[in-house]
Amino acid sequence: MSGRFAGRVAVVTGAGQGIGLEIARRLAREGARVLLNDLDGGLAEEAARGIGADGGEALPAEGDVADPVVTRGLVARAVEAWGRLDVAVANAGITLHKDFLDYAPEDLDRLLAVNVRGSFFLAQAAALRFRQQRSAGRILFLSSVTGHVSILQMAPYGMTKAALEALARNLSAELAPLGITVNAIAPGATATPRTLAAEGWEAAWAAAIPAGRVAQGADVAAAALFLLSDEARHVTGQSLVIDGGWAALGAVPGVFDPPGERKIKP
Repeated sequence: MSGRFAGRVAVVTGAGQGIGLEIARRLAREGARVLLNDLDGGLAEEAARGIGADGGEALPAEGDVADPVVTRGLVARAVEAWGRLDVAVANAGITLHKDFLDYAPEDLDRLLAVNVRGSFFLAQAAALRFRQQRSAGRILFLSSVTGHVSILQMAPYGMTKAALEALARNLSAELAPLGITVNAIAPGATATPRTLAAEGWEAAWAAAIPAGRVAQGADVAAAALFLLSDEARHVTGQSLVIDGGWAALGAVPGVFDPPGERKIKP
């Protein structure tokens, strides 16, 4: 398959559905061979089959990225299957809506393990492989608009996403001499199976967003593929917010903060 990513190999975590799947699907459509990771092995297998049916090449890989053995194994499996690695997308993450005063240590430990440690060690494993290959590489973290704007019940989650942007900035200097770029994208309200399951979610957020609609997976994936492509070879250490202008406007009164009934305060 021809395209911007022809001959390249990518690992995408949390790619069984939602944003991760859309990024993986578009990479495959543009020629990449993609290893799809998900905690749910069935979702990963279904996603890989769908990409294959669309003419792409993908393999499923079940595993919890909170375990560094798993993230290192993803890189090893991609190399075993296709002989190299060119792209690593740390998309896997969890969201826990809970008041700060009610957060338990085990809640925070799990959030940090998946969102931060999982991304950190995938990036490390990928960078080590790029260095071994003596080739350029692309690392992309999935941040969130919550790393920029305060939203009720999401303080720890936003903290993890801000941490990923800080990691991208710092790694950009450290890895640039190896020809490796490290960037982040920060989606705002995005239509996924999880978000659309909340009644009234899409209409409420569309009313709050200057663009008048929530993001689709394609909107986020298009930005991701730019940062992963040769066109962005001189872009590193950056975070791109994809939210239809919501963060620039700020929180809007009268819009509920899913999944609860609480209101976003101005």
